[in-house]
Amino acid sequence: MVKKRGLENASIFLPMNLKNKKVAILGWGVDTQDVAPWLEKQGAKITILDESKGDKFENLDQYDLLVRSPGVYRYRKEFEGLNITSKTKLFFDLCPAKIIGVTGTKGKGTTSTLIYEILKAAGEDVYLGGNIGIGLFDFLPKLTKDSWVILELSSFQLIDLDKSPHIAVVLMVTSEHLNWHKSTQEYVDAKKNIVAHQKSSDYAVVNKDYPNSVEIGNSTRGKVIWISGSDINLETKLRGDHNKENIAAAAAVAKIINVPYKEVVKNFKGLEHRLEEVKIVNGATFINDSFSTIPETTIAAIKSFSEPIILIVGGSSKNSDFATLSKAINETKNIKLIIDIGLEGPRIVREVRGVRVIRGERNMEKIVNLAYNNAVSGDVVLLSPACASFDMFKSYKDRGQQFKDVVRKL
Repeated sequence: MVKKRGLENASIFLPMNLKNKKVAILGWGVDTQDVAPWLEKQGAKITILDESKGDKFENLDQYDLLVRSPGVYRYRKEFEGLNITSKTKLFFDLCPAKIIGVTGTKGKGTTSTLIYEILKAAGEDVYLGGNIGIGLFDFLPKLTKDSWVILELSSFQLIDLDKSPHIAVVLMVTSEHLNWHKSTQEYVDAKKNIVAHQKSSDYAVVNKDYPNSVEIGNSTRGKVIWISGSDINLETKLRGDHNKENIAAAAAVAKIINVPYKEVVKNFKGLEHRLEEVKIVNGATFINDSFSTIPETTIAAIKSFSEPIILIVGGSSKNSDFATLSKAINETKNIKLIIDIGLEGPRIVREVRGVRVIRGERNMEKIVNLAYNNAVSGDVVLLSPACASFDMFKSYKDRGQQFKDVVRKL
């Protein structure tokens, strides 16, 4: 077993002693950069293969172990019959602490961070990682059996996970990443791994309002805590019914661990690029919701406001179906103007009726000024694209930051 500072004994958990073993890291980015130094400390001989830099996944049978980056699809033909793992799987093997895993199509970051803040305020030894926080292998040496680790887990990380967290949180699960997954069912099945390996002493906190989430919840041997945003009535700075769902999940985790949570919920301001209020200019409020990269979260954003909305929507493709978004826009009485941008903008507004639409240019300054020139006091200018960003921006963060930079100069 791992002792209090378990890293020095960590290799006993691995399928092999890594000393002098040839290890290839498949994909190089923030997801894998913290695991490389740890592998080197185990004596492994590291090779980095990054397709974005022109490297080929060829002759992989020369390596004793492959460590997959989350963005690399697990079930490629090149990997058949080979010893392949991931940073997330390694961490689950090595971690002496209790893990709280959070997944869902959206809401993972907000919920993970809120749980982290609740436990930190309660005086727990707590760490935040996964797709958020710091690198898992950066804080691994600090962990003990009394620590808590909160992990935000995507389908990319869960698809081949063979261990499940002590507390699994399943938020709204619809469909996403269909440009990566072969089908919606594969996406849902990947999410199931967050509960698939639980024991009867484990817990699953599951949103009962989404059929896919219920399917996942029903597949665990752990104790299921069913939640709904409609059950929450707490004072909060967070807008929108979707954030009530996130709060309900965090509150359920707090109750399992038996720590207070209401004061933290009251003061929690949310995360950057998620319904983030940027500035009020001449009475118009500018909201950065660049993290909304699927239709469902843009619908949630629209429903968060009763004020007249100028909606900035569109971007690069994730093979999303925009029918429900178009329907929601048509049924929403307070959308006064839509500025459609990017490759998908025209497809989103194709079925929109009764709302003025203006085509935005491929420049954030011009897009913001177009919104500003059409806004009056009391309006909300909402950047909630429902799409990825890569046709015009480096990332959703770059898109949101450019929006904020321009708005702050108004």
